[in-house]
Amino acid sequence: MNDVIKKEKVFTHAIDRVWNAISKADEISAWFIQADFKAEVGYQYTFTAEPNEKGCTIITGTVKESNPYKLVYTWKVAEMKEETTVTWLLEPTQGGTKLYLEHSGISKYEGETAVKMFESFNGGWDNCITGLTDYLKKLVNAG
Repeated sequence: MNDVIKKEKVFTHAIDRVWNAISKADEISAWFIQADFKAEVGYQYTFTAEPNEKGCTIITGTVKESNPYKLVYTWKVAEMKEETTVTWLLEPTQGGTKLYLEHSGISKYEGETAVKMFESFNGGWDNCITGLTDYLKKLVNAG
């Protein structure tokens, strides 16, 4: 069972532009999920997914680290008891920014649930990276 999901993406956007997109509630809400979020250590955030046939999914957690270009928070899906960790790290590159995303602790889920959650999170983070990419492209085109 894999315990860690890792994603990498290079953007042609300045590091501060990408940082704002992953750390400010209004921007997170624009490309990812409705967010009550502050990139401040100790802040207890809530992400609320759009209602669907299964109802609303609520994700909660606490910001553990927020340094320039590194953001770490816990991740707890409302109906589950397990808490995992999400880490975002940004590095400047020639002409842009490299994003590293890591979601760890998935083996805390028991048995088949761990496999299902890994698959769900893995696909979900792919969708998030796509959403972030599209969001940043729109900002550039709008400006």
